[in-house]
Amino acid sequence: MKASRSLNCVLVILGIWGAHSACSDSESGDPDESPTDSGVTGGASQDGGASAGGSRAGTGGAGRVAGSSAVGGTESGGGSAGGDTTGGSDAGGGSDATGGASASSGGAGTSGSSPSLENCPVFSADSPWNADISGLPVHPNSDNFIDSVGRGQTMHPDFGTEWNGAPNGIPFVLVDASTPDVAINYTAWGDESDPGPFPIPADAPIEGGPDSDGDRHVLVIDTGACRLYELGNAYPRSDGSWDANCGVMWDLTIDDRHPEGCTSADAAGLAIFPGLVRYDEVVEQGAVHHALRVTVSATQRGYVSPASHYASSDTNPDLPPMGLRFRMKSGYDCSSLSSEVQVLCTAFKRYGLIVADNGSDWYVSGAPDPHWSDDNLADLAQIPGSAFEVVDTGDPIVTSAPDCVL
Repeated sequence: MKASRSLNCVLVILGIWGAHSACSDSESGDPDESPTDSGVTGGASQDGGASAGGSRAGTGGAGRVAGSSAVGGTESGGGSAGGDTTGGSDAGGGSDATGGASASSGGAGTSGSSPSLENCPVFSADSPWNADISGLPVHPNSDNFIDSVGRGQTMHPDFGTEWNGAPNGIPFVLVDASTPDVAINYTAWGDESDPGPFPIPADAPIEGGPDSDGDRHVLVIDTGACRLYELGNAYPRSDGSWDANCGVMWDLTIDDRHPEGCTSADAAGLAIFPGLVRYDEVVEQGAVHHALRVTVSATQRGYVSPASHYASSDTNPDLPPMGLRFRMKSGYDCSSLSSEVQVLCTAFKRYGLIVADNGSDWYVSGAPDPHWSDDNLADLAQIPGSAFEVVDTGDPIVTSAPDCVL
């Protein structure tokens, strides 16, 4: 098991993307306050950084960027997207402690099949990201968790085509063995990051675009080695190397986890890519076989597996801990919504949503693609928080994390 890291990042408003805190240090500040019009809450110190070792092999060219060039794609608006055929609307709310599936299965869910990208699995079938949680019991504090996030607030797609001239969402790029490794120069927490070098192309896409002042995540997947590389607050340098606050390498062939108390490029210590909504899955395949990443504006000083890190000093037990898993109620009716959103509803019911970062409430993360229909995705806004319940995975909420040991 490789090491993880514990980091500070700013909370930034990105237009309709809402607010996000890419990575955070739970011991300094309280990054999960509600977004404000100031744009930035808190600031990350830039001292104490260390440069990663490793020689550079040149800059290379960018791989295949997520979207039509990476995963194909045809015009959206239906296609093969499968519908949600469950009946009986449950939009009116009601107790989140009722209507849950049988508690008999218990545990962290049933292992499913591993989703894939080209020849690589996206974590092993026994990863919590890929677990079927439809049979898990409702958490005893479900009602309070839902109330704290917003029972009447609605969901929002934090992805799509473009916003303010930049791809809308968290992009990723595919590379192979021909892409050279380059040095990663850490500007903040190099001693808590994987040292590199990483195969990051000089023109790899950056979340929010090259001029973004947001999280600036960079996600790269080596489809030959089946390794995922994630950077936070990343900036390319003229020599082909990258500056970044944090750097993470994930082995996609196993159930890769971070040590207790360690964070990643996400505040919860989780990988980002496995939780993204992707066009190829939703429209081309018509099914999503993994949990999805969601943000909430306020979290407690606690985390639950598969998260390994909290990013708050608030001890209110009714706030969600990092790693908390929401599940759409089995009777909630999505049949009137777009085919894309019906596919997502099916995933919400079977795999759920994992709290992975502090940001705007009920914002679902995804990868940008020019083929998305933003109008169809907007149907997510018809789904209220009352459509969800919190599942009890059987894992305790950790409120006193150990120090991160690499």
